[in-house]
Amino acid sequence: MKIDIRLAGKEDSALIADLSRQTFHDTFASQNTVEDMDKFMKERFTREALMNEVGTEGNVFMIAFIDAEPAGYVRLREGSSRPEFENKSCLEIARIYVINKMIGKGVGSELMQKCIDVATEGNKELLWLGVWKENTVAIDFYKRWGFEIFGEQDFLLGNDLQKDWLMKKEV
Repeated sequence: MKIDIRLAGKEDSALIADLSRQTFHDTFASQNTVEDMDKFMKERFTREALMNEVGTEGNVFMIAFIDAEPAGYVRLREGSSRPEFENKSCLEIARIYVINKMIGKGVGSELMQKCIDVATEGNKELLWLGVWKENTVAIDFYKRWGFEIFGEQDFLLGNDLQKDWLMKKEV
């Protein structure tokens, strides 16, 4: 089984939007109320809004495929620095998701390696991300890749104000 990863273009915007909505719902619906998930998906995570991100300056999307079937994706975001970084050049992993049935096949690791490669090629000093404090599977994955918690931020899911850990890795 070979994992192929390619850069996504504007022509992939519908696929990215559908992958985004599917993987977000699959990952978080069981731990949140239907009302909060519905509100978030209808107001902030719409298909149209997600499609508009693809091809927008500062966003880099990559899609992973296994045997030509979409398996996951990553969204990298340029120019989203934080005061804690002391003007170091950084790149944010804004989203990294794998379709449920593809989890455990190495897709997440391949996507993470691509993120590191893009950061290295772009002469970035830091790679960083935010992750829900309750998502221990993801937190453990990031720690295995050398990410460390350095702070927290709020994340509003529907009407539920949640806390995300902020994690970083020197590249």
